[in-house]
Amino acid sequence: MASFVPPTLASEAVFHIGSFAVRNTMITAVMTICLWLVVGLLVRKKKYAMVPGGIQNFIEVIVETLFNFFNGIVGDEAKTKRFFPLVATIFLFIIVSNWMGLLPGFGSIGIWEEHNGHEILVPIFRSTFADVNMTFALALVAMTSVQVFGFSMLGFKKYAGKFFINPFKNFVGSFVGILELMSEFSKMISFSFRLFGNIFAGEVLLLVITFLVPYIVPLPFYGLELFVGFIQALVFSFLTLVFLQMATTEHH
Repeated sequence: MASFVPPTLASEAVFHIGSFAVRNTMITAVMTICLWLVVGLLVRKKKYAMVPGGIQNFIEVIVETLFNFFNGIVGDEAKTKRFFPLVATIFLFIIVSNWMGLLPGFGSIGIWEEHNGHEILVPIFRSTFADVNMTFALALVAMTSVQVFGFSMLGFKKYAGKFFINPFKNFVGSFVGILELMSEFSKMISFSFRLFGNIFAGEVLLLVITFLVPYIVPLPFYGLELFVGFIQALVFSFLTLVFLQMATTEHH
């Protein structure tokens, strides 16, 4: 007997390559990467014109808008140029992954598998960040990059000095340093669950609304999810940039 089950907190394995499980959120992530790879190759293939047109104009508008926005936060163009490749990549990857999850077939096209005597639908495609493992992986990349930039731009002694302070010389400062160190780990958790919670909740909302009242009624909710997908990409990249700026600013 076939039955419908709501999205699970963990992604589902669609197929296996040996012992490696290829999960539906991984498929969407690879699709997003391939999409931006194709765009990059198309832009690189075309000769840059003084008066851009077509795809070159589109990409230049995106890059310029993002750079000006991020530079307004950092306030130092040299530092913005160092942070921009990482932060812009995070933004573009998240927003396309989020919007791709709204395409027809995501969550509804899949493989029927038997589970405890019932057939359940295992979707082939799910939004990348509807899986907390994917959001944690991206948060890990972001926060590891923060530490790398901190050490590379301030030096080991200055950067590590804000975490490890001699308690015999400054007891309060050493206690604050421990809290700072703990906060670096807590940022990964908050990063992960903020993005995951919004995307997973949107996935469930759309599924329920579409199931109860199909066709016209879900359209406003799709518009809302487009906006949420953009905001979540902006917030994640914005916070990454803020943490990068904090990590590379000397404390006196």
